[in-house]
Amino acid sequence: MKIGELARAANCGTETIRFYEKEGLLPEPLRTEANYRSYEQQHLERLRFIRNCRSLDMTHDEIRSLLAYIDRPHDNCGPVNALLDEHINHVNVRLAELKRLRDQLSTLRRRCANPQAVEDCGIILGLVAMPTREKMPSDTHLG
Repeated sequence: MKIGELARAANCGTETIRFYEKEGLLPEPLRTEANYRSYEQQHLERLRFIRNCRSLDMTHDEIRSLLAYIDRPHDNCGPVNALLDEHINHVNVRLAELKRLRDQLSTLRRRCANPQAVEDCGIILGLVAMPTREKMPSDTHLG
């Protein structure tokens, strides 16, 4: 199948396919005599796998690791479990970070219970008075 057919089958754009090829996640297909890419069913399956991993917020390195396990189907899947456990931990850290952010925003929102002139708005005044902190790196693999 051609790249457009693969893109439609995987519900993505052709640029996504080319990007995954450049990243080494999707193997480059054979070329036709007219130099068109010629994809096979295995490309579609791998592309769907990659896209599903991305929908779970996995990094390209995590996906590479999983693809390496797929390429060795008779190996023990213990490392796959470990990778997913680590990813779950990253999600838990991110959830804690998002909860802290929500709490900050809720506190700020309570500063302006009644709409009034912007010059007297508790949210605006709070944002102006809030000390600026250095952005701390996230404790997750996503940064």
